Amino acid sequence: MQGIANTLQAATSKTGLTQNNGRINLDQDNAQDGLAQLVLTVIELLREIVERHAIRRVEGGTLTDEQIEDLGIALMDLEEKMDELKEHFDLDDEDLNIDLGPLGSLL
Repeated sequence: MQGIANTLQAATSKTGLTQNNGRINLDQDNAQDGLAQLVLTVIELLREIVERHAIRRVEGGTLTDEQIEDLGIALMDLEEKMDELKEHFDLDDEDLNIDLGPLGSLL
């Protein structure tokens, strides 16, 4: 139980949220940055899942050469856009890798 509390405290401190007597308080100065970090983390997680699925399909031989080419271009474009968003919000890959305590890191 203590591990979950520590994980929640670490995650909320990065997102502009603090706990006080069981209540969660929002620090307005950091809320936008924390929300951007959370959203980009979810997008990065989904991007990695899609990329792994695409690799399995390519290795499985179920795609045509044209589909493989289109998929590669789409994945490169998505990665480039993620890099632009991380730069815009002054985040790096480590900022998106949330520590889940006993479960390990998210990404």
